Amino acid sequence: QVQPVESGGGLVQDGESLRLSCTGSGSIVISRSVAWYRQAPGNERELVAAITRSDGKNYADSVKGRFTISRDNAKNTVYLQMNNLKPEDTAVYYCRADYGSGRNYWGQGTQVTVSS
Repeated sequence: QVQPVESGGGLVQDGESLRLSCTGSGSIVISRSVAWYRQAPGNERELVAAITRSDGKNYADSVKGRFTISRDNAKNTVYLQMNNLKPEDTAVYYCRADYGSGRNYWGQGTQVTVSS
């Protein structure tokens, strides 16, 4: 069983950047897709960005132009580069690896806090 592991969260100020990383105990990069979700207190978990095995990418409207998802197959890692962070980006960010046939694996999350 694959266990995604997120890292890179932290406390930053409005306008600063962070890069999140998602790696795993098994191969993350052979999954059908890897996605980043986030959940703020009192809100539902929402999709932020996703990347497919063939490098197709999609983003939530709220992060387009600011966030970039990418993968490094050699390092078995998917990244989320977050630029121009805003206080409304504050949330726990989760990585999900989808292997198809209902096999989805979630990480434990990493906290991102953006102060104004």
